[in-house]
Amino acid sequence: MKRTGFIALVGRPNVGKSTLLNTILGEKVAIVSHKPQTTRNRIIGIETKGEDQFVFVDTPGLFHPRNPLGDYMVRTANSSLKAADAVVLVVDAGLPAGNTEKDVLKAVERMKMPCALAVNKIDQYDREIIAKCIAEYAALYSFDAVVPISARSGKHVDELMDECGKFLHPCEQWFYDEDSYTDQTMRQMTSEIIREKILRTLDKEVPHGTAVVIEDFKEGEKLVSIRADIYVEKASHKGIVVGKGGQTLRLIGSYARQDLEAILEKKVFLDLWVKVKENWRDSIAMVMNMGYKDYD
Repeated sequence: MKRTGFIALVGRPNVGKSTLLNTILGEKVAIVSHKPQTTRNRIIGIETKGEDQFVFVDTPGLFHPRNPLGDYMVRTANSSLKAADAVVLVVDAGLPAGNTEKDVLKAVERMKMPCALAVNKIDQYDREIIAKCIAEYAALYSFDAVVPISARSGKHVDELMDECGKFLHPCEQWFYDEDSYTDQTMRQMTSEIIREKILRTLDKEVPHGTAVVIEDFKEGEKLVSIRADIYVEKASHKGIVVGKGGQTLRLIGSYARQDLEAILEKKVFLDLWVKVKENWRDSIAMVMNMGYKDYD
């Protein structure tokens, strides 16, 4: 009999939710960087094994928002949590439980939802620190399962999947085709891949005030032509993104093109432009124009 279930991956920013999703799927569907709040949208990842279809929902990290973009991200995470059949709370093995995790657990308890704890980044800490983390969370909540993992290396991720299998329920039909691994369009994935390369290339020079809008996407038999606009919040940021003689922008484009060609299995022509929208994150209308629309 077929089984399925929506499982929300939740936690504070930068604990490894997107890395975990990519590792589970064996495909890159969520962008990752060392910066918190990299994920802005709800991202669906679909893993079909035999008669079971796992529908994972990668959510933006939970934090206290300070602008309309932050409000959107938190609402997206909360609405994804409410719509799920079960939750995997992803935590950093080296960090103590904070208000974010406690609030998630209160919500899970209130909704009487199954919940597993994924204690991530175990490859970065010694056993005593990991044991302390597990003991702290075990004292806070009676989890259905507790699995120490390394999302980056894949260690014990199979064990986490076994536990998630217990959250699935019988169904007549799956929600997605057997070959599907995400609900994102190629335009959405392209936008996020470019933004990932901006975050990685510029390090701390430019804050999170960048957005990428795909203006044109033409797929031919052998070549995909893409035009994308990169929006920044200040004129000074435009110069940083472009770089001396356009060097930084070319580097961003080169990194993005490598990923896109691997996914599309075709040559990619990528035309990037940098534009200024002053303080766009502070305007609800501009946030929506950048493609960040509520799921509620």
